[in-house]
Amino acid sequence: MRIRLVGPVHPYKGGIAQHTTQLAHRLAAAGHDTAVESWRRQYPESIYPGQQRVDSAEVEPFDRTRYRLSWNSPLSWVLMGRRLRSEADLVVIVLVSPVQVPPYLVALAALGRHRAPRVVVLAHNVLPHERGPLDRLAVRRLMRHADEVLVHSQGQRDLAKTLTTAPIVVRPLAPHLPTGSLAEPPPAIPQRHLLFFGLVRRYKGVDLLVRALADVPDATLTIAGEFWRGADEVYEAIEEAGVGDRVELRPGYVPADDIPALFARTDALVLPYREATATQNVALAFSYGRPVVATTAGTLPGLVRDGVDGLLCPPDDVAALAATLRRLYEPGVWRHLADGVAAVDEDAPWKAYIEALVGTGGEAPHGR
Repeated sequence: MRIRLVGPVHPYKGGIAQHTTQLAHRLAAAGHDTAVESWRRQYPESIYPGQQRVDSAEVEPFDRTRYRLSWNSPLSWVLMGRRLRSEADLVVIVLVSPVQVPPYLVALAALGRHRAPRVVVLAHNVLPHERGPLDRLAVRRLMRHADEVLVHSQGQRDLAKTLTTAPIVVRPLAPHLPTGSLAEPPPAIPQRHLLFFGLVRRYKGVDLLVRALADVPDATLTIAGEFWRGADEVYEAIEEAGVGDRVELRPGYVPADDIPALFARTDALVLPYREATATQNVALAFSYGRPVVATTAGTLPGLVRDGVDGLLCPPDDVAALAATLRRLYEPGVWRHLADGVAAVDEDAPWKAYIEALVGTGGEAPHGR
């Protein structure tokens, strides 16, 4: 099958770009004629003023990638649509943000209707966690052009059903781990050091973790990741909780080469999310042999086995999170959880993911 992916790929930063890159490699390895249409300029600086690309390769780039799309060039949108019309049997639109819906709509209009390729919208988040007034309308219009929508959880399926009548397929997010050497196995005894890793946004509950830390004696915490719309709340929580001497802040994007050292000094990754769709970070922690403390938000209970390779607690509950972290350090508990972490299987989830994306081709009614 001739498959064209549309969305950010490495060297753009972040898990979605890494996932799209890995998806392209996996599709090509499965024998499909695969190429990627990606962004030359992805966002206006007013939306994301930070550095959008990494300086060195963290995953293997996908060679058949064209960086021609620009958020401020409608001509680039039209030309992409015309290319896809003649080149593709299947077009996969990677939905990152509703901001990118107008370019996608123009490109899909350029595809036309007669003998146009099948279109799948791959929605990492059907709607943003922090939504604007026009987000729902934009995503509804995009999904109106889809022959199928692929999401990563039942909750996202339920949300997508409010926006489209197209068939919706659910598959868990397949692992896309950075290349490079893994950290050393966990030590014999805990180091009483915890880690939050990833983009810092309010829905991820980092402020709750900081407040919970105040009730976990002698434990320390590293917060490693870019701060985006939520930094003030975290800084205020650190000051109010009086844990400034126990919290290490590492703001900014964490290059793949620095990840092993972070996990080497960590007992557990903590995901104090208020809400969640899908996350790569559980698999990342497990790849380093570290258990995970998480809330029961979204897909997290399906990724972390409570009492086996991690601990779960209710979301948005500082007292419950503090009690769970104290339990982590009860005699024998951390060692039991670390021993329960299994090796990450990347191949089987990817096989199921690709079958969902490609294998149902032709069964879905044409949605445009």
